[in-house]
Amino acid sequence: MSGFDVNQVRKDFPILDQEVRGRPLVYLDSAATAQKPQAVIDALVRFYQHDNANVHRGVHVLSERATEAYEGARETVRRFINARDVKEVVFVRGTTEAINLVAQTYGRKHIGAGDEVLITQMEHHANIVPWRMLCEQTGAVLKVIPVDDRGELVLDAVDALLTERTRILAVTHVSNALGTVAPVKELTRRAHAKGIPVLVDGAQAVTHFPVDVQDLGCDFYAFSGHKMFGPTGIGVLYGRKERLDAMPPYQGGGDMILSVTMEKVTYNRVPYRFEAGTPNLEGAVGLAAAIRYLEALGMENVAAHDRELLAYATQALESVPGLRMVGTAREKSGVLSFMLADIHPHDVGTILDREGICIRTGHHCAQPVMQHFKVPATSRASLALYNTREDVDALVRGLHKVLEVFQ
Repeated sequence: MSGFDVNQVRKDFPILDQEVRGRPLVYLDSAATAQKPQAVIDALVRFYQHDNANVHRGVHVLSERATEAYEGARETVRRFINARDVKEVVFVRGTTEAINLVAQTYGRKHIGAGDEVLITQMEHHANIVPWRMLCEQTGAVLKVIPVDDRGELVLDAVDALLTERTRILAVTHVSNALGTVAPVKELTRRAHAKGIPVLVDGAQAVTHFPVDVQDLGCDFYAFSGHKMFGPTGIGVLYGRKERLDAMPPYQGGGDMILSVTMEKVTYNRVPYRFEAGTPNLEGAVGLAAAIRYLEALGMENVAAHDRELLAYATQALESVPGLRMVGTAREKSGVLSFMLADIHPHDVGTILDREGICIRTGHHCAQPVMQHFKVPATSRASLALYNTREDVDALVRGLHKVLEVFQ
């Protein structure tokens, strides 16, 4: 059993205490964005009311407080993912920007015509499109590790795809469309054996179970604040310091420089080299508050709750007539994608909305996954630490109502 009282946890999230369309809200769309605990809301309000100022440059007291809060958030992130050094924590807008940053700095410097970028078939578009763009810019080749009909990576194909021309492996930790947990540590071991760096899209992982970047061994790890109960517009790129030190800047502007003349620019050290302009100060403060909230619950407890509720929800959904799960990997986290009879997922989502139930329908920014399973879209219920068995039961009742409508 998980080590926290989920009903008590729900009280920390004020948005959940409401009715929509005359029904109690059932929020099952946390893979798109998670709700925010009062602790995060309070941290944002407190920052704006007492500490708001720009960071790093000011000598007045508010700037000093804001800088302390911002850099304190960097240390909080470092601790949460067990990075070696705060210099390995770069604040960005989210996972998407983090991956683009690596593609356009490390990638443009190290990847050329005829080189290869290896990704997987179950990536979010954020871990496909930046690499496709890089390949178009450089003449490199994009290669793909396939998935099988369970939604698991075909590991037998990996060693043959990691060639002497492979310059980076980019892989999701948890598929947002399938819930599949990728064997990131094993993939990193195989890639590093051939001298190939690894980037991990951790957007769907950090909210569900402990992540230790040193244990994983990856070179880069990206995630977003809004998926893990923090604000939107803030995210993190972890990069091993030796990798970041060797990368050119991503954007130019204030604070990413040491000196500027009309003849020469000297760039700042990492991580500031990659944080041009005024950063999302309150976003970093809110992200730190979200991390402290998770740490207070205990990530092992969060992971246990995720496993228990996912098992219950999987069994409950499989009892619904005509429902077919899309993605049945042996190791999953937090996501249930499905087709219901021959009903279009958008219709499923619309009818559930009338019952106060929020799910996601569509291709989930993972169109190659949909193409593999030969479906235009799926219905996706995604779970978080505030969801309960009662939420799942409400979903099942709602799906029976969908079937009644289409009988």
